[in-house]
Amino acid sequence: MKKIAVILSGCGNRDGSELQESLGLLLAIDRRGWQYQCFAPEGFFEVVPHIDVVDDEEEEGSLVDIEQRDIFVESARIARGNIKPLSDYHAADYDALALPGGMGAARNLSTFAFDGPNMTVIDGVTDALLETYRAKKPVVAMCIAPMVLARVFGKMGAHLTLGAADNNAALTAKQFGCVVEACGPTDVCVDAEHKILTTPAYMVATHISEIFAGAENMVAKLEEWLNG
Repeated sequence: MKKIAVILSGCGNRDGSELQESLGLLLAIDRRGWQYQCFAPEGFFEVVPHIDVVDDEEEEGSLVDIEQRDIFVESARIARGNIKPLSDYHAADYDALALPGGMGAARNLSTFAFDGPNMTVIDGVTDALLETYRAKKPVVAMCIAPMVLARVFGKMGAHLTLGAADNNAALTAKQFGCVVEACGPTDVCVDAEHKILTTPAYMVATHISEIFAGAENMVAKLEEWLNG
C-alpha cells in the first residue's frame, strides 16, 4: 500500500491550507486505497478574516487586536486530529510528499506573501522537500504551494505551474530559475526529471469541481510514477 505524506499550513484559504484543495487531494489519495498522513509545522500565525466585512473600529482608525493561532492545532481540524509534527517526517517512510494550496503556504510555510522575491521557506519544510528529493521520491503541490517548491528547487531548473505564466507568483518563480508553464484548472504540469507534479487549482479555477478534477488528475499521474 502506498503512503503519502501531506504538509498542511493551517485551516482556511486566506491564512492556512485551502479546504477544498486539501479534501480533493486526500480524496484522490484515498480512492486508490492508499494511506495518507498529515503533517504540519508548529508555530503561530496571524489570523486573516474569511468574510469581507469592515470593522467599525478599524474604519475609525483605532487599533484592533490581531488574533494569533497555532499552525499545528489549526491543521488538525482538516486531519480530524490525525496529524504529526513536521519534525517527525522521514522520507523513507513515505512514497511521496504533497502540499495542498491556500495562503498558508505563502504565509506560514514561507514568507512569499510578505517578502515576494526575497521570500524564505521555513527550515522544516525545506528539510522535508530536500530529503524527499534526495530519496528520489515525488513531490506534488497545488495552487500557490508550488511557490514553496520554486524557492527550494528553482536553482535546479524545476518545471511547475502557478496557473498563468505571467502573474506575480509565476514571474517570481522564474527569477528563482524555474520553468513555469501556463495551465488550466484541471491540468497537471509534469517535471519528470525532478519528480515534481503541480496543478493550478484556485490560481485559475472558479468551481469546486475543477479543484477535485485537478487533484484527481495530479494523483493519477503520481500513480503512474509509483506503479511504473
